[in-house]
Amino acid sequence: MALDTIVDLKNVSVFQGDHLVLSDVNIHINKGDFVYLIGKTGSGKSSLLKTLYGELPVKQGEGNVGEFDLTKLKRKQVPFLRRNLGIVFQDFELLTDRNVNDNLLFVLRATGWKNKIEMAARMQEVLDKVGLGTKGYKMPHELSGGEQQRVAVARALLNDPDLILADEPTGNLDPNTTEEILNLLYEISKNGRAVLMATHDYVHMKKFSSHIIRCADSSVQTEEVRQGAI
Repeated sequence: MALDTIVDLKNVSVFQGDHLVLSDVNIHINKGDFVYLIGKTGSGKSSLLKTLYGELPVKQGEGNVGEFDLTKLKRKQVPFLRRNLGIVFQDFELLTDRNVNDNLLFVLRATGWKNKIEMAARMQEVLDKVGLGTKGYKMPHELSGGEQQRVAVARALLNDPDLILADEPTGNLDPNTTEEILNLLYEISKNGRAVLMATHDYVHMKKFSSHIIRCADSSVQTEEVRQGAI
């Protein structure tokens, strides 16, 4: 696999238990790619994301995410795979009983960081990157929905991943805030990370030139969209 390749799936079948969700999946994502994952509810988008972060095993075909061979991935290796990914969910999944800094600190400790000075510096760095540099001591309920999602993006950036997986990250946000989060994710991709974003929001897709992965009829098609083309 080439050095700039982050995701490489060849003839992969995606299963939920014994149920075949997607067949003959061929996907190639490089560093810096901004990719939309689209399809109707139940079309397999979430199952595909779960395959990439090791929740669902690859039983057929060839699959690599970074340096990890998904066909040989052991359960004990899954945490190490996920340290190389950033995952952003629709409902933020912040810990409501602690402030923003402590939400980030929880992830750093869970992924092996020890040095308090380095941890503090990294937390400030990612909060600055998402425009929340002064909000570290706020509780989640004191933030708007868009700010909470920015915290979720900051959390995803903590371990400097090559790939961000975003599962309907704007699903609970108003149009203006949606545009802000999309701009943020697109800027992240321009800085060299790959972003794969599952979405129902076709309205905002025309803003960026990007790649599209479309799930439909138990299969996956890939295409490109140029700015303003949709």
